[in-house]
Amino acid sequence: MVRMRDLIGGGGEGDPAKKPLPSRPDVRFPAASGGRAEAARPAAPAVGEDPGALFTELHVLMAELHDAVSRGASLPIGPLEAMVGRVIQALEHGSDLFWLANNPAPPGADYVASHLASAGVLAVRIGADLGYDRPQLVDLGVAAFLFDVGVWKLPAGLLAKADALTADEQALYHSHPRLSAEFIRRSDVQRDGLLEAVLEHHEREQGQGYPQGLPGSAIHPHAKILGLVDTYTRLTSPRPPQARLLPHEAIREIVRSKHESFPSALIKALLSEISVFPPRTLVRLNTGEVGRVVGVNRNHPLRPKVEILSDSKGNRLPAPKLVDLSEAPFLYITAPLQEAGA
Repeated sequence: MVRMRDLIGGGGEGDPAKKPLPSRPDVRFPAASGGRAEAARPAAPAVGEDPGALFTELHVLMAELHDAVSRGASLPIGPLEAMVGRVIQALEHGSDLFWLANNPAPPGADYVASHLASAGVLAVRIGADLGYDRPQLVDLGVAAFLFDVGVWKLPAGLLAKADALTADEQALYHSHPRLSAEFIRRSDVQRDGLLEAVLEHHEREQGQGYPQGLPGSAIHPHAKILGLVDTYTRLTSPRPPQARLLPHEAIREIVRSKHESFPSALIKALLSEISVFPPRTLVRLNTGEVGRVVGVNRNHPLRPKVEILSDSKGNRLPAPKLVDLSEAPFLYITAPLQEAGA
């Protein structure tokens, strides 16, 4: 097997920038807990921090990260670790930040920066669902906000190309995990499993990933989470001009390939968080009524809370009627319609 040192080292043993890599920690997927891990909270932001403002700050930090990569400067690791702590705390107190991370990137935005911001939030949420404690969540969050920084080292024309990549171009694109890991190591960031998670986030369970073609048993658990949120986010917020999939459509695509790409524990964690019918999805009920999903029932992902907007004949109701489908056994969703406006 190719060693990680060989993949991200590149230079000779005399290169002072090539420090020994940390050994792989013994990290395993905890059993899904269905709840959030309890741990001491950092003394960073005040409880009740506005999720929209926090998400905006996160995008600003990702832009600063892009600038650091472009200049070859050191990573802003202190602000990054502080931001991870704030994201963890925000997700402990509500789902607004999580759903902001499910929105597509705004037109004209730095796609990689937006992608890392969203994927990072989703990764932390899934890690919490799996029962990760706070130190593990911080390690995971830092990796999640850094795993694609190597993409900024690739030619802009390669990323903007609409046609299929040639074999040489594909090989160049497949070098971005190594480029990411190289940059992180040069910045001398010391976090458990960071280099492994970043380098292996495109590895897949049956050995069909890259750059090493590792089997599932050899892939770092954090890398598997990063691979899942990377895939999900690229489906729900793709590069233009690709069409966006709604969350439930992205879930369906991922579930279809779960036996090849991702372990079932991660699929279940994603499903419990995303829901087949996430907030703002318009749905039709078996009664013919149309409503908008306003809340997710984690233990009943097919039975969310719905505001009924129109009756079975299409007449809009004078006021929305709230129904919790988990408490209404004779009502169920027959089909999603579209994503409602904000």
